[in-house]
Amino acid sequence: MTKVILSGCCGKMGAAVTNAVNGRDDIKIVAGVDIMECLTMPYPVFPTFDELPFKADVIIDFSSPSALTGLLEYAVNNNTPSVLCATGYSEEHIKAVEKASEKVAMFRSGNMSLGINLISELAKAAAKVLGQSFDVEIVEAHHNLKLDAPSGTALMLEKAVEEGLDYAPELVYDRHDRSQKRDKHEIGIHSVRGGTIVGEHEIIFAGNDEVVKISHQALSKNVFAAGAVNAAIYMKDKKSGMYDMSDVIKAQN
Repeated sequence: MTKVILSGCCGKMGAAVTNAVNGRDDIKIVAGVDIMECLTMPYPVFPTFDELPFKADVIIDFSSPSALTGLLEYAVNNNTPSVLCATGYSEEHIKAVEKASEKVAMFRSGNMSLGINLISELAKAAAKVLGQSFDVEIVEAHHNLKLDAPSGTALMLEKAVEEGLDYAPELVYDRHDRSQKRDKHEIGIHSVRGGTIVGEHEIIFAGNDEVVKISHQALSKNVFAAGAVNAAIYMKDKKSGMYDMSDVIKAQN
């Protein structure tokens, strides 16, 4: 049984993770942390990590970057592996996570979906074959409440493409400030925000007379919740270091 502290439990993804855990006998949420008040959760909720009266095996975090400092302090002090699912981290946040990983296991992925992580590998392979003669564009779409743009997933997919190239591409975010033809070594990244779109990502390889597209569409938040739960079970008792979804996939094979 993996005992979990759920950070950001009062948000939509917190509710999705809570539902994903219900009915399973291999994982249990023992406490939640959220500055918002929610009285309907089947476990106690505390406003900060400082007020947690007990420990758990793993932290799942779907809060915001502003909560990261308190989470990392608790994780390091209590040797609690953490699954970080929040987006919008700055370079300073990422460095803080990497520093914490020297003492405790840290899991971080741009997207918790198994499908997204699969197309990331496909994009890398496609870039190795097509990257020299095809233009690469990435388009992502999310609901109108999402704060960060481009999405962390889009940036993750760009990094995957970049790993398949033998040159360092220039990243271009939209093109409203440009009046010139497209450079061969650009990767365009474009964001759409509207309605209740859960998450759509497409990598476009555009060549002469042919176009190759790799795409993924999330139909509900449940896919991300399920990925976080599987990652938490995997992270129990892991040694210090950085982990991501590729480690979970390898463990399942």
